[in-house]
Amino acid sequence: MNKEIKKLTKIAQNIRIDIIKMLHKAGSGHTAGSLGMTDIFVSLYFNILNHKPKLPTWPHRDRVVLSNGHICPALYATLAHSGYFPCKKLMTLRQLGSPLQGHPHRLSLPGIENTSGPLGQGLSQACGIALAAKLNHQNHRIYCLTSDGEHNEGQTWEAIMFASKYKLNNLTQIIDRNNIQIDGHTENVMSLEPLREKYKAFNWHVIDIDGHNFQNIIDACNLSKTIYEKPTLIIAHTIPGKGVDFMENNPSWHGRSPNPTETKLAIKQISVS
Repeated sequence: MNKEIKKLTKIAQNIRIDIIKMLHKAGSGHTAGSLGMTDIFVSLYFNILNHKPKLPTWPHRDRVVLSNGHICPALYATLAHSGYFPCKKLMTLRQLGSPLQGHPHRLSLPGIENTSGPLGQGLSQACGIALAAKLNHQNHRIYCLTSDGEHNEGQTWEAIMFASKYKLNNLTQIIDRNNIQIDGHTENVMSLEPLREKYKAFNWHVIDIDGHNFQNIIDACNLSKTIYEKPTLIIAHTIPGKGVDFMENNPSWHGRSPNPTETKLAIKQISVS
């Protein structure tokens, strides 16, 4: 393991511990997806993005649009650890009056680029931001994080067509392909496969990766910068509840928080992983 990957691994471990603590204290929230996407967030904010945490509205920053806003504990923890706001705020998640709302609100915290709640809207938001950047001859990139389950929404497919029509090569979408949603496994609820072939048919460049392999994530995002004629999709195959054996691949953890015993055991497992 090289020095950079070792650093990212340690940061992800600390962020996962904070996610568990945040959700336990809040008494509600989404555990599985937050743990599953931690490595993606860490790769973005600690390696890939061109950004300045102390200047969150810097006009040349890359933008991260989170569509599946329910996994915001991972976003909040990553923003705090990268310097956007103090980590002590994390323990106010979902509390009355806290800026760390159950779904992100753009004006509540530095580093939040879009308000999200209803699934299926984030890619449309990202397309608008990407098209505006092209029209203004700006060079920053837009990274849109989506869930696989929200591909049940028709608006998502309208945005997919839009991005292709306008050749939004400054847009990289990363799908959390964890195969679960609130009602169970995606392929039982509403089958998405063949997902890769569907996106290719809509004229997207498609890359499949292991969503927990930092080198895979970094290489895929760097490759997306070299695709000049179309938008890029990265299908990140992740494990929901990553790092905690009784949470991994279990749809029941999509939208619940750990109790005291589960919290202690989860932190113990993450600490030794």
